[in-house]
Amino acid sequence: MSFAFVTLLDFIGTFAFAISGRLVAVRHRLDLFGVLVLSFAAATAGGMTRDVVLGVTPVAVADWRYLALSIAAGLLTFFRHEQVESLRNPVQISDAIGLALFAVIGSDKALHAGVGPVGAIMMGILSGIGGGIVRDVLVAQVPTVLRYELYALAALAASVVMVTGHELGLPHVPVSVAGATLCFTLRWLAIRKGWRLPVAGGREEP
Repeated sequence: MSFAFVTLLDFIGTFAFAISGRLVAVRHRLDLFGVLVLSFAAATAGGMTRDVVLGVTPVAVADWRYLALSIAAGLLTFFRHEQVESLRNPVQISDAIGLALFAVIGSDKALHAGVGPVGAIMMGILSGIGGGIVRDVLVAQVPTVLRYELYALAALAASVVMVTGHELGLPHVPVSVAGATLCFTLRWLAIRKGWRLPVAGGREEP
């Protein structure tokens, strides 16, 4: 996969996750600084954790554009909060976009770092769910990935597509698009149709 294409996906995913962090921050009545911190954390935590595990300098630290994108997303939704909230399920939509793109990028970067198929799948999942976990923990919520919604499974599906495509020698760009589309579709359908995993004790939250 070309560097330019990976970077583009990374920027889009960063912006999408930053918006989800910003909207959660507003709903918890954080001040402007808190909003920007949550935006940056949601946008970069997954990728930074992945890079640390892979033994490379996190791109969010090395490239100022990631911080700029996070701040831009935070300010945009801070001053246009009502317009963004008028969209259907804005946090979940932006979160699903970030999840799909980061899962694909995480697997791809792991494969190019020489990680095996299983490890690459794990890195894809980690990249996808890391930002959402940190975002939820910072506002004292149980992370979405630990609840009954189809979240990590969607990232798993994207990562499996990426690794399978790599092992079969298929073109990277179509495989990446397919993986991201599958992940987003699964997450979106889970939101719209209420697809859920079994809950401990056999009962769902009220």
